[in-house]
Amino acid sequence: MTEEEKIFSGGVAVITGAGAGIGMGIARRCGHIGMTVIVTDIDKANADKVAADIISTGGRAEAIKVDVSKPEALDALAQDVFDRHGAVRLLVNNAGIETIGNVWEIPTARWETTLNVNIHGVVHGVRAFVPHMLRVGQEAWVANLASVGSFGQMPTQTAYMMSKHAIQSFSECLYLEMQVAKVPINVCSIIPGMLKTSIFDAQAGKGEPQSAVAHRATMAHMMANYGMDLDEGCRLFVQGMAARKFWISSQPEMTEQMLAGRIAFFEKQATPALSDQTRALLGL
Repeated sequence: MTEEEKIFSGGVAVITGAGAGIGMGIARRCGHIGMTVIVTDIDKANADKVAADIISTGGRAEAIKVDVSKPEALDALAQDVFDRHGAVRLLVNNAGIETIGNVWEIPTARWETTLNVNIHGVVHGVRAFVPHMLRVGQEAWVANLASVGSFGQMPTQTAYMMSKHAIQSFSECLYLEMQVAKVPINVCSIIPGMLKTSIFDAQAGKGEPQSAVAHRATMAHMMANYGMDLDEGCRLFVQGMAARKFWISSQPEMTEQMLAGRIAFFEKQATPALSDQTRALLGL
């Protein structure tokens, strides 16, 4: 039996945005190690498919449609899951979207959706689930999806970058709150590097300005050709959670490189500047 199985097998995992991408990969891994997986997504058809895949390989799963941009939907989800299952061992606040475009070109609706999903979805996921976890009193895990982008700068990806900076800060403070409160809830910051997902697919850019099309296509190409295998990355994420780590990276060397650049930027109090790599990406 693996360490992940010892820690998580028999428990309930709730994963937001699990109909595709990293959420799907973590859901499949949790099913593989013996958890009951609550697959949530705004697209019920995708959630159904992931749950069916887990069940077809001998796992336990169910699909629920949830829009994480609505705090009341997360309240209802938490109440329902605890009423029916009694406890949640693992909450993964994964749901997120990539938005591309200059700040002044992104329509209001797309800005609001990005911030409500990427930031408020995580905040209210914690707010909705943690009181139930505390009431049950068992050891539990809260994992929030940050990114190597939490430590970087990228023009035209500002909306996504700022949201991931916010989630990293939120998770750090949340970790300390759990320490101060002396409660058995582990907080983890999941830091994907470049994994093979559909986050940059063209259809995901609905509501973005026309100027975003080329950048999205370039990023999709890079991810498809150079990204890490999704299942391998998600295996590392679950392994890190079982080890009760706070920092959990799919590609630690990429995280270290981003952190080193960020530290140097702060130490020098440098003016933001485009790297050669960024210039090439933007076609400059």
